[in-house]
Amino acid sequence: MKIRIAVYMIALLSLMQSFVFTNPLAAQNDNVIDEVVWVVGGEPILKSEVESRLKDFLSEETKMEGDPYCFIPEQLAIEKLYLDQAKLDSIEVSDQEVIERVEYRLNEVIRGVGSAEKLEQYYGMTLNQIKEKWRPQARTMITITKVQDNLVKNVNATPSEVRRYFSKLPADSIPFIPTQVEAQILIVEPMVSAEEIESVKSRLREFADRVNKGETEFSTLATLYSEDGSSRRGGELGFKGKGEFVPEFAEVAFNLTDPKRVSKIVKSEFGYHIIQLIEKRGDRVNCRHILINPVPSNSEIGAALIRLDSISTAIKKNELSFEQAVMYFSTDKATRSNRGNMANSLQGAYSTSRFKLDELPPEVGKSIVSLKEGELSKPFLMIDRASNKKVCAIVRLKKRIEGHVANTGEDFQELKGIVEMAKKDKVLRKWISEKQKSTYVRINEKWKKCDFQYKGWVKE
Repeated sequence: MKIRIAVYMIALLSLMQSFVFTNPLAAQNDNVIDEVVWVVGGEPILKSEVESRLKDFLSEETKMEGDPYCFIPEQLAIEKLYLDQAKLDSIEVSDQEVIERVEYRLNEVIRGVGSAEKLEQYYGMTLNQIKEKWRPQARTMITITKVQDNLVKNVNATPSEVRRYFSKLPADSIPFIPTQVEAQILIVEPMVSAEEIESVKSRLREFADRVNKGETEFSTLATLYSEDGSSRRGGELGFKGKGEFVPEFAEVAFNLTDPKRVSKIVKSEFGYHIIQLIEKRGDRVNCRHILINPVPSNSEIGAALIRLDSISTAIKKNELSFEQAVMYFSTDKATRSNRGNMANSLQGAYSTSRFKLDELPPEVGKSIVSLKEGELSKPFLMIDRASNKKVCAIVRLKKRIEGHVANTGEDFQELKGIVEMAKKDKVLRKWISEKQKSTYVRINEKWKKCDFQYKGWVKE
């Protein structure tokens, strides 16, 4: 998805020019600033909405089927149907859900275009302005997802349905399962000197002092210096319950009472924090924080790698098993409690022990790719996904499942997911068709000639 911003701009201009000079709709409306192109259930769809959504699609390289000036209005109309149902179902979406969705989308798009500066150039807006622009759409998409979840919550696939579905597929339509692996990992966090820890604490004390004296806004310091993903929001975490924080953080955050004062320094598994209260609502709190991690020196990292090498040697000599080594030496709570077994939660509805190589952390994938079953990797340095800290690790390849045509024996969960997805899609398509019948729809005459995905929009 790494496409230069110039390509996006050229593509957008090309589509716009095509619309203006070859589409009769535009030719007849040169002097119209905006116009209503559809009305769905009393809600208008404006031409400007179509243009705006097209620009978003181009920036994210989203797949569109056919003419965008047919595809996009229909998608907007479908959204209107779901939003109407959301009112009937009393669906609610929290501000925090919206913030998280926008941040995720922003990071993905920045990764695709290459930099935040290129994204700002493309939209002609600052990142904050882009986020403001995206928030209403993020709220809409979360709402729609919740409505869809309600509609398909009872849909599942039995083993017999899975077998029957795939027995009827032509051989060339059966999915190919890429190579997958099952792995165990032993993680050791390098020791950090007392001097480095004191340096981090000193910086945080300085930040707290500047905020308490009114010299600097907490959010400004968080944006500039915090090592947590929330730095993009000025350190704001959104309203959360006590159980959503690690205990050390929660104890301090929920005891804050003065939004103008900064907390004492808090140590957690993620590093060192200072916290500022924004607002309390019942048993939930919204606060900002600044997180800084002490950085191990090269010699401390080297010492951790040497230690892991010694542990690896002991395992190879059968002086202890990999599982025992994890229990005795691992500093990572999640994998230590699972005997070192890595769990893949990227598959969506369920967690599995299997990973495609590109689903593993890059350093793990690189270390494991050439191993045989039962072999250990050499010690390596990696960035822990959860804490964003530098850690050292060794991995053991438990099992390699070579790429193969799917079968219901080895790949039942993957195939079950495919069948359930097909069943859910059928339910949602039927729901949309039924909803069309009971919803008022009016389409501008000049926009009726499209080959729509759902035929019930234009009522005879």
